[in-house]
Amino acid sequence: MNPLPTLAVIGGTGALGGGLAKRWAKAGYPVILGSRDAAKAAEAAKELPGARGLSNADAAKAGDIVIVAVPYSNHKAILAEIKDAAQGKIVVDTTVPLVPPKVGTVHIPDGSAAVQAQRILGDGVKVVSACQNVSAHKLHKDAAIDCDVLVCGDDKDARETVIGLIGALGMRGLHAGPIANSLAAEAMTSLLISINKRYKIDGAGIRITGEPASAGSA
Repeated sequence: MNPLPTLAVIGGTGALGGGLAKRWAKAGYPVILGSRDAAKAAEAAKELPGARGLSNADAAKAGDIVIVAVPYSNHKAILAEIKDAAQGKIVVDTTVPLVPPKVGTVHIPDGSAAVQAQRILGDGVKVVSACQNVSAHKLHKDAAIDCDVLVCGDDKDARETVIGLIGALGMRGLHAGPIANSLAAEAMTSLLISINKRYKIDGAGIRITGEPASAGSA
């Protein structure tokens, strides 16, 4: 029996969701790809060891931890779709409120995407914000990713669990405070997009300098 939690990646057929799923599957986690098109998810899952594909709601129901990796335009609708299935679970929200065509301009409506997710899913769900500043195409490569991941959430233990998942991706996750702080991480994505464009960088990330006294400190 696999002691690792089953990860349901909602949006698992997309660039970011697919990259996350690929790395977690390689690390030995049981992975479920969720999609509005269950057949599409099942087809994509054939490329990952031990993975399976289901509809979004069924994936959220079957997963121990739910990861939401969807475009902001579909965010609220998909959260409503998985709300019942997500109760009692950790939901990792990677969403960035990008508004095309000006994706290099910060747009943070009504708190942040993660704050909206917590509001929509309710108190029965522990929402944790993470992975907004990770280049999707780099997740699909086998090379190490030179990037830290800011992890925000109101529940410290839930944040710690997600930091463990970030480690399995090959990156360092850092406690970055309550869910309200996700605003800063989400805004950073537009800054990085602008930096990529101006300096021709292939997927800029962030690094926190200095050495922590305790890796598990909040």
